[in-house]
Amino acid sequence: MRYANYMSGDPHERSLASRLRLAVVRLNRRLRAQRVADDVSLTQIAALSTLHKCGPLTPGQLAAKEGVQPPSMTRVIAALEEMGFVERRPHPTDGRQAIVELSEDGLAFVRKAISVREAWLDRQLAELGEEELEVLSRAAEIIDRMAGN
Repeated sequence: MRYANYMSGDPHERSLASRLRLAVVRLNRRLRAQRVADDVSLTQIAALSTLHKCGPLTPGQLAAKEGVQPPSMTRVIAALEEMGFVERRPHPTDGRQAIVELSEDGLAFVRKAISVREAWLDRQLAELGEEELEVLSRAAEIIDRMAGN
């Protein structure tokens, strides 16, 4: 069955793309609301998560991955460094740059944030039936593939 078959002729009925986008945005919003600490901004948490996923990066690389301007990322890094969540070290081949990496406290914070969010999601999943869980398992694989992972 082709995607076009999922699109209704009714202009008031949302397309699959629209419904999926809204569902992903809403789920993401609910997951982000499951916070470990209120004094760490969502932008800072995103930067920590990227460092956790990608490993040490230059500030420019981190800014590019987060889709923000380098000066904005510099402020984020400075705040995270002040909190003790990241550390800077000299770049091994370019003396003009630094490498930013998670500190032990930063790694512990990210792991706790992941744990809190997954615990919330586990509680939501526990409310579903076996068939719904199977559908979501397959959907997770498909969404991951669509995201290019």
